[in-house]
Amino acid sequence: MTNGMVAVMTTDFQELELVHRGKVRDMYRIPGYGGMLLMVATDRISAYDVVMNEPILGKGKILTQLSLFWLDLLADMDNHLLSANVDKYPEICLKYSEQLRDRSMLVRKANPLPIECIVRGYISGSFWGKYCKSPVQEDAHGKFRMVLGHRLPSGMQESEEFPEAIFTPSTKAEIGKHDENISFEEMVVLLEDWLKVNEVNTKYFSNAKQLAGAIERFVLRIYGRATRHALAKGIIIADTKFELAIDDNGNLMLIDEVLTPDSSRFWPLDQYRPGKGQPSYDKQFLRDYLQSLVDFEKWDKTPPAPDLPDEIIEKTRQRYEEALERITAQ
Repeated sequence: MTNGMVAVMTTDFQELELVHRGKVRDMYRIPGYGGMLLMVATDRISAYDVVMNEPILGKGKILTQLSLFWLDLLADMDNHLLSANVDKYPEICLKYSEQLRDRSMLVRKANPLPIECIVRGYISGSFWGKYCKSPVQEDAHGKFRMVLGHRLPSGMQESEEFPEAIFTPSTKAEIGKHDENISFEEMVVLLEDWLKVNEVNTKYFSNAKQLAGAIERFVLRIYGRATRHALAKGIIIADTKFELAIDDNGNLMLIDEVLTPDSSRFWPLDQYRPGKGQPSYDKQFLRDYLQSLVDFEKWDKTPPAPDLPDEIIEKTRQRYEEALERITAQ
């Protein structure tokens, strides 16, 4: 407990129906309110798709406040938010208001897409590894490397900015399993299968390829607007992951968290130096610690998670707080 705050590792709202418990969020159905869901961001933290044993105090509130900030800034882009004012939630929720305040949202029920929508403005992380392993090719236009269907310059450095932001979708893995990057064409096939088994309003697209193109344009537009705001605040959004759904009217909309340290790489602009890994305001600090355990064969990136030292927990929390303060000026 710090300044009266109590960590929320999990929730148990017995009068509500638990629909899904994810890596970070608990989702509830509210009896009598079929068109909405209650989404609660806990203080759980995951890395390499494994949930850690220890909470990051206040993390769920930071994620929620950042998401609300971005949803307000991008208010003309359709999203799932109905309300984040706990006092206006259905009466059945009010007995849980202490846990819900500042870390929950009432959201519209929709059909989540079966993919993670990743946008990358800079080459880093697993994509940098794939780039390094891709052979250099040459044609009439010069030397290049192909990574997941993207033609890229052959001599890029780690953390270098792409000529333009790229969309790299991935699969959605179950807890404890790893998401896998896929090409645009593989995404189209996945969407085709998904459309066959789900009742989705296809008002604005006639096939999976049209839907895939709409998804790409939607997330690239959001990323472009968000990066301009973040750069003005001294932060580079190196990459980020969006989740989208299709509502009952056939519109694409943002769901889940938006542009948080859990779903993005935030780098300080004044310390940016391409050619190496960058300091960050996200959970890269935690990933680096865990990677050191892997390097010394003390962990293999599978459950159960290793115990985290207090120093790692506290420094991770500080980075999340600084991301909130710098981006929102709060």
